[in-house]
Amino acid sequence: MAQNNNNNNNNQNKKGNNFFNQNPLLVFAIFSIIVIVIFKNFITPNDGMINNSVGSTANAVTKNINYYQFKEMVKEGKLSYVAIGQTVIRAYMQNGPVKDVFIVKKVEGDNNLISQLEAKKIPYGGFNESNVFSEILFSWVLPIFIFFGIWMLLANRMQKNMGGGILGMGSSKKLVNSEKPKVTFSDVAGVEEAKEEVKEIVDFLKHPSRYINLGAKIPKGVLLVGPPGTGKTLLAKAVAGEADVPFFSVSGSSFIEMFVGVGASRVRDLFENAKKEAPAIVFIDEIDAIGKSRAANGQMGGNDEREQTLNQLLAEMDGFSSDKSPVIVLAATNRPEVLDAALLRPGRFDRQVLVDKPDFKGRVDILKVHVTDIKLSKDIKIEEIARMTAGLAGADLANIINEAALLAGRKSKEFVEQKDMIEAVERAIAGLEKKSRRINPEEKKIVSYHESGHALIAETTKGAKSVSKVSIIPRGLAALGYTLNTPEENKFLMQKHELVAEIDVLLGGRAAEEVFLGEISTGAGNDLERATDIVKSMVGIYGMSDVAGLMVLEKQRNTFLMGGSTKEYSEKMAENLDQHIKTMLNERYEIVKGRLEEYRECIERIVDKLKEDETIDGDMLRSIISTFEKENNMPTKMHARTETSSIDDKEDQNDA
Repeated sequence: MAQNNNNNNNNQNKKGNNFFNQNPLLVFAIFSIIVIVIFKNFITPNDGMINNSVGSTANAVTKNINYYQFKEMVKEGKLSYVAIGQTVIRAYMQNGPVKDVFIVKKVEGDNNLISQLEAKKIPYGGFNESNVFSEILFSWVLPIFIFFGIWMLLANRMQKNMGGGILGMGSSKKLVNSEKPKVTFSDVAGVEEAKEEVKEIVDFLKHPSRYINLGAKIPKGVLLVGPPGTGKTLLAKAVAGEADVPFFSVSGSSFIEMFVGVGASRVRDLFENAKKEAPAIVFIDEIDAIGKSRAANGQMGGNDEREQTLNQLLAEMDGFSSDKSPVIVLAATNRPEVLDAALLRPGRFDRQVLVDKPDFKGRVDILKVHVTDIKLSKDIKIEEIARMTAGLAGADLANIINEAALLAGRKSKEFVEQKDMIEAVERAIAGLEKKSRRINPEEKKIVSYHESGHALIAETTKGAKSVSKVSIIPRGLAALGYTLNTPEENKFLMQKHELVAEIDVLLGGRAAEEVFLGEISTGAGNDLERATDIVKSMVGIYGMSDVAGLMVLEKQRNTFLMGGSTKEYSEKMAENLDQHIKTMLNERYEIVKGRLEEYRECIERIVDKLKEDETIDGDMLRSIISTFEKENNMPTKMHARTETSSIDDKEDQNDA
């Protein structure tokens, strides 16, 4: 019972403290009013002469009279004492047990008052109307007090906005999210290998003595590496949820401020809080914001604030002990190549876990997790959606499921249907469909031939991706039409003939314009750019030509972002490279035009179908091509690709 009372008292104290902290201006105003009232009531404008002359004024009644009445009272000799101030006269008269005090406004120019008081033998004296203490209080002390209160209020607001301390140079509590996640490994799908690697961290946190008794040292840091949207943060929360330990999460950019030393202070606060709650997990998202290599700029010096923050992080990871109650630091980044070498040495982030994009089975599992709360119709085929979304990350899949639900909601459906899912996939890959965009008949004709060229080459070329849909309805920002190619499986390696097939498909649109319309348009700009990049990679990176042989001409800098490269070859090699790229593109272009000439009537049928329906799916496209081949007794060119795809499908289904 006593404990409950103490708890109640503590709760009341906390509420009181919260009230004062949340309403500093109101509290300050109330306090100022109380101070003013106290001084107004207890500091009176009398001096000691009055009290000494007239005795106690405890039973006194104050009355206001005019100057004429006062002069009559002087003439009649009724007053016992007169106090003369600069502007006011106080007249005292003893009237039994009650003393009357008369307040009179002084009239300037009356020089006979003193002589009249002396004639009637009435004692008189002077007094200070304004007390010196009240003058000091209201003229100096109170203004300073008000200014100080306003300054404290502004400082308090700046502290709240900037995360602690005056000007933000204090605690990082506002920037750190502290929680005990309810997420477990069952909520994380598509990254089974990564889950297996981090499961031992859960055991470290739950049973540290099992390892310490053997003399082992528990790892202090684990770096989660992978492309954006693959679930690195979710996996870190799942580790904390499985271990049932506090989870302190913060973004790397939260440590960087304009004041040098702020980041280092926040790092200290973060680790101090984590040590108090140990065993615990500290999660730093986007650690590359503070962990970039200090020698990255190739010169001495750099960003002092970032370097001090990094140095403090290194010192903290060296300083805390994980003997009894471990604190494990998890960090996430999609740019591991820019991190400082000191972060990755043994004893710090010496373990790196790759959280990659999911394969077919992983995509199926992820989609099943995200459709748990979605009302689905009976025609939903999760495997088909997973096959259409090869190469997408977990965040992309979650967005597709949500987009499908929104599409069904706009149409007032009770359930999400398969066509809503397919529309969501197309929106994620190609952009929003814009049926309101009007294009003239001539442009519509050009787009129809262009997309038909892409589609036919894709379906009649071994190693090309299967066509899911062909449309001449504008999508995205600038696309007037599109051909949706979706692989049946994830491809981690590509053979030379598959890269060549991709080049052929890209050139098919421009070739169709030239063969069927006799003139080319600007619609193939992006196709040519992508085809050129593929040829450059075949020559300069993959060694798939005789121009450079096995010599690598370009070094990739970033695995995930696929950006940044350096050229390390002579001018003569550059000329040979340019000539080879031009020659190869021209050769493939002529081959593609020959294929289109061979299937001229088939292309016309596809174009007519597009003009009629604006959209045809992959099955309809393959039916048109197959019918044309049978009518003309042509050896089908689709069997090789289709048989290969069917084998891949069976393998995917076995894996699933």
